[in-house]
Amino acid sequence: MQKIAATDVPIICLPKVTTLMRLEHSTLQVLIHPSNSGKTSQVLRIPTLKHTFVNHGESDKLSSCNPYAKAYDEVWVAGPAARERYALAEVGVDDREVREIGRPQLEAVRPYAGPPKGTYATVLYAPTWEGWDGNPGNTSVIEAGENLVRALLADPGVRLLYKPHPLTGSVDPRAGAADLRIRELIRAANRARSGPRPASGGELARCTEELDRLTTADFRTSADSVERMLLQSAPPRGRARAVERATAAWEAAYWASLPEWEHQVVTGVRPALYACFNRADLLVSDVSSVVSDFLASGKPYAVANTSGLGEDAFREAFPTVRAATVLTPDAAGVPGLLDAVRHPEKDELAEARAELKRHLLGPDEPSSQERFNAAAQALCSAAREHRVRMAERLAAEIPAPRPAEDPADVTPPQPA
Repeated sequence: MQKIAATDVPIICLPKVTTLMRLEHSTLQVLIHPSNSGKTSQVLRIPTLKHTFVNHGESDKLSSCNPYAKAYDEVWVAGPAARERYALAEVGVDDREVREIGRPQLEAVRPYAGPPKGTYATVLYAPTWEGWDGNPGNTSVIEAGENLVRALLADPGVRLLYKPHPLTGSVDPRAGAADLRIRELIRAANRARSGPRPASGGELARCTEELDRLTTADFRTSADSVERMLLQSAPPRGRARAVERATAAWEAAYWASLPEWEHQVVTGVRPALYACFNRADLLVSDVSSVVSDFLASGKPYAVANTSGLGEDAFREAFPTVRAATVLTPDAAGVPGLLDAVRHPEKDELAEARAELKRHLLGPDEPSSQERFNAAAQALCSAAREHRVRMAERLAAEIPAPRPAEDPADVTPPQPA
């Protein structure tokens, strides 16, 4: 609740399950679920609503074909790859209930505009976290992270953006320790570099103040979810557009305030992941939704293979890797990868990325925004039709009341 971005859409917080169940008597027609939350799942018991699972990202992990998805009326996915993922998993999700809508969120990701034009090629290393299942292939941080970062920092023409998953180290302490060592490698590389620094960050300070005013000024520091909901239940019109403009201005000021040669560790809310996508010429990541989303840009990407599988088996097991450069834990392939980024004629995976983008995210036309809207309207229509049928069935099951008798037609009792 406290991390929802500023929007024109009213936000309502339901603090208790008993409050949630009152939605049965509301005008609500459809609920779109971005995660399989235990508390929110209680609302699935309400028969008057239609439910769809949209997930908060798509990847080849098992979480992207969770058996719980069969509890929903529909499952909305980005493209054909996710439909196939559910079919292959055999978790009980009926293919007729899967609807491809693309990824509306990716509208902010800018397309590939050619090789690096400046002095430096910007590389984004965005590994995922270690997960709950102990699978060594989940994150590259433990087995490959330091090697990858050393190899990237060894190239004098690379500027590295390191954006670790915020949960890194929350399950496996080895991941947290490796993350700290990677940060120190980056700090040491920056100490060894030098170059001109931009002028004062006055513009960044001004843009930060404006963005904070639009996104957080309404709330006390200690405001709880209910207080925030009351403030956001009737948001001012035009706020979302204002925030969009202020965010764009902040991002421009943020990047302008940094030296072109300086590596960055990005851990805060700002800049967001997609802003880093737009700055990067190359992504290095793991099997995660980060890879799927980055494909929207059409830019080169690499995936670290710490699964223990051979490269062919790794590509076969994880479809999102099929258009990637696969890097081994020793990072031996980094120099060749960077060469292909700088010289597109050596990039042998460009066509494969375009094809994989269509397979994972669906076609460019109609737009994902249009497909998302059509899916929502269709499900609302299905909810209304269901309510009408239920009302007609209920009316048929309840006997009609007997008409009231006219007193004139009643025969008075006869005396004994």
